[in-house]
Amino acid sequence: MDTALLNPAIQAFIDDNIGVNISKLALQKNPFPESNWTTVLSQIEAKTKAKNKLPTWFATKNIIYPSKISIEQTSSETTASYKASIVSGKSLIDLTGGFGVDDYYFAKKIEKVAHCEINPALSAIVQHNFKQLNIPNIICHSADSMDTLKALKTTWGWIYIDPSRRNDSKGKVFMLKDCLPNVPENLAFYFKNSNAILIKTAPLLDISAGLSELQHVKTIHIVAIENEVKELLWELHKDYCGTTEIKTANIVKDEIELFDFILNKNSKIPNYSSPQKYLYEPNSAIMKSGGFDEVGTFYNLNKIQKHSHLYTSDNFISFPGRTFEILHAIPYHKSEMKVYLEKKQANLTTRNFPDSVETIRKKWKIKDGGKNYCFFTTDSNNHKIVLICTKII
Repeated sequence: MDTALLNPAIQAFIDDNIGVNISKLALQKNPFPESNWTTVLSQIEAKTKAKNKLPTWFATKNIIYPSKISIEQTSSETTASYKASIVSGKSLIDLTGGFGVDDYYFAKKIEKVAHCEINPALSAIVQHNFKQLNIPNIICHSADSMDTLKALKTTWGWIYIDPSRRNDSKGKVFMLKDCLPNVPENLAFYFKNSNAILIKTAPLLDISAGLSELQHVKTIHIVAIENEVKELLWELHKDYCGTTEIKTANIVKDEIELFDFILNKNSKIPNYSSPQKYLYEPNSAIMKSGGFDEVGTFYNLNKIQKHSHLYTSDNFISFPGRTFEILHAIPYHKSEMKVYLEKKQANLTTRNFPDSVETIRKKWKIKDGGKNYCFFTTDSNNHKIVLICTKII
């Protein structure tokens, strides 16, 4: 860790240049000959990235940052706070500590947290930052996490793991066995040290693929921010053999859209109908979950077509996703397109439709934007239709 970065003049310079173009700044003469200019610039880049993602770190004095890439890859405070809501008890060990954002929030719920990081430089940075953040109940271990688990000889309330993909697995199907640490291979060993394991994976991991590699999965959390899925959280409990619950959470500003269901339970198939007064589009977390029948039946909505994953009703309801009022439901024919959409402005979405948004825009000269939202989809009779709507929520 470069302690010279804590020089008050350097810290002030970093703060004064948040958001400044680094390429232009790099052309200037280094005003701090005692420090590496590239390292100072790297701090500016990383802290700029942390401004919205890690506001607590950004607002705390004398924080030292790793590379900008490390900041991009770390959990946001928003998702870290959600993870902390899952765990409870007296102890947790994080086998893949990284920049320590998750552990900061775990430490608000757990009495003793262990942060394991194999990179000694990053471990030193994190240990320094926890002191600046006034978090005394996290102990940092700079070593291989498997060696640390063995050496500590402790039974932990929770084990937390955020495996990363190995460099040699690029281009392959995303499987947990292709990550470090190899969770499926080490699962039995982990359960010797804890009865509860929480695993974070990227949204790229297919749920069925994850279930095929893991055992004792009690709950899968799908976490989205502003309708973008950020991570999957796999909650494993020793010897658990029951059903798996899917919990979806879309965090929008200060609210959370929640929808839960039991995976592979024989749920009722929704009714199908032609478009009614209102149109509902599930949020991205629900779309990732695959709970298309479950969300339709739970909210007593009709589905427009089996594969469209769009829902409709005559009466307005509060729904976890986007809601629209349907102004016109037209067949996708030349005559109707000329009247309603050709050379006009609209926001376009395709669902279960053969043409892309780009193709439709070009063909009918439709400009992007405006108040109207148009869904190009297929109805229950397999006819191509266009739903012209205004957005409610």
